[in-house]
Amino acid sequence: MGNRRTYGPNREDPVRGYADTAMEFPRLLALLLIVLEWTRPGLPSPLRPICDLRVLNHFIKEARDAEVAMKSCREGCSLSESVTVPQTKVDFDVWEKKNALEKAQEVQCGLWLLQQALSLLRTSVTNTALHSHIDNSIRNLLSINAVLRSLNIQEYTPSTNAAGLEGTWRVSSATDLLQVHVNFLRGKVRLLLLDAQACQQDVS
Repeated sequence: MGNRRTYGPNREDPVRGYADTAMEFPRLLALLLIVLEWTRPGLPSPLRPICDLRVLNHFIKEARDAEVAMKSCREGCSLSESVTVPQTKVDFDVWEKKNALEKAQEVQCGLWLLQQALSLLRTSVTNTALHSHIDNSIRNLLSINAVLRSLNIQEYTPSTNAAGLEGTWRVSSATDLLQVHVNFLRGKVRLLLLDAQACQQDVS
């Protein structure tokens, strides 16, 4: 009796849960393909808001994969010069006091900075095994912008140069850059998507 196994509050069979997860994968893949399609230049925003956080989780996983690959790199994987990146630490009291436009512009500014920094990293790195990881990271940033457009978030690009932006700092190593990339997606990007009005309406 003491060895009786339970499956938690919903008492779901773990085998069935695994099957459900396997069935969800094609749906996630289809959603990712839709997002990637909307990153093509000149295309309007998707007709429906993309509120499924599994899309962001997929991008976070791939960002982590790039970070791990960089940490294991021993040659041809350095950053040629220091780059400006967004601050990733979130002061929730300050964040909650900001309006939707301020949050959106802060996130989009951070995405722009990361795209610039990763593009420089791509030209600096000579290790060909890392090129696919970096290219993938840059594509995923463009995909996140497509997700934001689907949520009716107005596009924003900083008008000043990177060095003149608030809420930034500089890193000089490729590993630090990719760690910032992961943390920014896990933090401010996730918070913005969770608060998106279009997704609140979609749920209701």
